[in-house]
Amino acid sequence: MPYPGYMEESIRKVEATRQRRLKETFPRITLEEKAPLLQKFHPDFIEEGMRKLLVGPNKGSRTPNEMADVLEGNSRIDPDKIDLLRIDYDVDILVIGCGGAGASAALLAQENGADVLLVTKLRLGDANTVGAQAGTQAADRPNDSPAIHYLDTMGGGGFTNVPELVEVLVRDAPGVINWLESLGVMWDKNPDGSIHELSGGGASRLRLHSARDYTGLEEMRVLRDEIRNRQINYLEFSPVIELLMDDKGQVAGAILVNLETNELSLVRAKAVVIATGGMGRLHIQAFPTTNHYGATADGLVLAYRVGAELIFMDTMQYHPTGAAYPVQILGQLVTEKVRTLGAQLVNADGEQFIMPLDPRDVVAAAIIQECRRGIGIKTPTGEVGVWLDSPMIDIIRGSGTIGRELPAMVRQFGRYNIDIITEPILAYPTLHYQNGGIRINPEGATTVPGLFAAGECEGGVHGRNRLIGNSTLDIFVFGRRAGRAAAQYVKGVKLGSLRLDHVRQWQRELERAGIAGSRAISPLLLPDYASHMPDYLPDYGRQALAVGQIKIA
Repeated sequence: MPYPGYMEESIRKVEATRQRRLKETFPRITLEEKAPLLQKFHPDFIEEGMRKLLVGPNKGSRTPNEMADVLEGNSRIDPDKIDLLRIDYDVDILVIGCGGAGASAALLAQENGADVLLVTKLRLGDANTVGAQAGTQAADRPNDSPAIHYLDTMGGGGFTNVPELVEVLVRDAPGVINWLESLGVMWDKNPDGSIHELSGGGASRLRLHSARDYTGLEEMRVLRDEIRNRQINYLEFSPVIELLMDDKGQVAGAILVNLETNELSLVRAKAVVIATGGMGRLHIQAFPTTNHYGATADGLVLAYRVGAELIFMDTMQYHPTGAAYPVQILGQLVTEKVRTLGAQLVNADGEQFIMPLDPRDVVAAAIIQECRRGIGIKTPTGEVGVWLDSPMIDIIRGSGTIGRELPAMVRQFGRYNIDIITEPILAYPTLHYQNGGIRINPEGATTVPGLFAAGECEGGVHGRNRLIGNSTLDIFVFGRRAGRAAAQYVKGVKLGSLRLDHVRQWQRELERAGIAGSRAISPLLLPDYASHMPDYLPDYGRQALAVGQIKIA
């Protein structure tokens, strides 16, 4: 076994309690127990981790310190040095980001007659979507309904969700599943040909549609192919560093930077769809993250500067089960599907302490509580965690279930000689999702004319906590809606002359607040790991890692 001897001793205790735990039904947390647990142990309630914004539409609202840093950042451009008459691309709709939301928006916009340009910071499809493992929720079974899905989603979010957004989320869900299958997604099927569905934390029915534990990768595979097959124009390694406005107060395009050459390009567009994902690479409160390398909250920065309102920016989701050992994969996602299939969370003594399919915020807080009580397991490098008893899955569901249902998890740990079929996984919460974001209406429109948003960068759908399988549903529901709505919007739009006055106004606000000199530039583009690199890293390595920190004139 790859675990140190003292960890093996704890595993023996886990094994000794399995037969007893098989016969026990661990109770769900009660409402009376939930509030104090969250307030005492969930990271969202750590006061020193938050501060009030000093500028912008959400001035006075609380948000994590790391998020406030980028939202209050200085622009990457000098407006006086930008030639607004030199237009490189002139299109109906600019879609920023190419995960599931951006790809869906581009496809539906084109279907509705719009000329679309899709731009992405990294490669086509490099996004959190490809890392989504567990599945996509949709109420399409005889004993289920959108109404039940609605109640589960509202309850999971603490009934703080925007009801109109949840309504369209659950109503569109079955159609999204059919749409994805029509494009080529190969859902897991039962022998009779029906879709194989599972439950998840906070869900009262089986409605999780999956493709083993590669669901997001499978969904993105067909969307990427569809973008190419339909010959939608796209640019890779070309993040947006500032939006353009016109003299009528409408969003009118964007400024791109080529990450390889640092050259700028101007895009004039009658509408812009922001689908840039979340902020995991800001490492809120120094948590590791499941997020891909480009998740640096860029879309929120861009939207905020042109006056778009944000919502629920004081709540993040920490997935309960990130890898805590070995250190090489610290923070990587251990899909909730592991718990859905029957794995239990137990402490160093082998005792179960939380119902594994309670909502994610509750489970994360319970794990943190257990570790602070000293009943977690400390790793040789100083991390702590609890056991996710994965071998229980084959005991409950039959030999071979883990290998069939969780091939990605088996491979992820197998690279480090940990066999999750026979050995438990050490897990601890990891920064996973941005619950809040840009305020939208049910068609994906923001509070700024011509600006739409879809996916993780928008907020309100999930309230203060998201359920499993609702993120991949969200990106497709609102990506499709935003693309369709933007295509209808541009039919009646006439752009005025391009302006960057909002950037000048923004810099004046920073000066008045006395923070211009103390804030870095944003959007961040890429995480700033260079300043934390060891001394032996060669200069060229530091320069490569610091590319996101260059100042674009």
